[in-house]
Amino acid sequence: MRATTADREQSATYTYLICLAAWAIPGAGHLLLGRLQKGLTFLVALVLMFLMGLWLEGRLFPIEVRQPLVALAALAEMGGGVAFFVARQAGAGGGRVVALTYEYGNAFLIVAGLMNMLVVLDAFDIAQGRK
Repeated sequence: MRATTADREQSATYTYLICLAAWAIPGAGHLLLGRLQKGLTFLVALVLMFLMGLWLEGRLFPIEVRQPLVALAALAEMGGGVAFFVARQAGAGGGRVVALTYEYGNAFLIVAGLMNMLVVLDAFDIAQGRK
């Protein structure tokens, strides 16, 4: 039996909502798709990674077009979802360049965002029925 256009549109809308949830809260897409173990693992691991980056005095980078590497770091960190914007509004993530752990903190923050982007892609594939 073939899917109708309305079914495909509803499916596409559902897929994009899953992806939005997966971006906003790490692991939420997998939880909504019924993959509880993966969803909880991603939720705990990525949130802890983000918090570890803040604890290690990493910086939440601003988007500065004149400094492309800073802008790319900011986009990578934004991949972490709502936590990035909450931390920025709370004044966290100022980063102390003289701190011994500054670069480690930056690495944790950036990698947490990039890993969440991969988790969103995985949730997209599952929602599309590819996995």
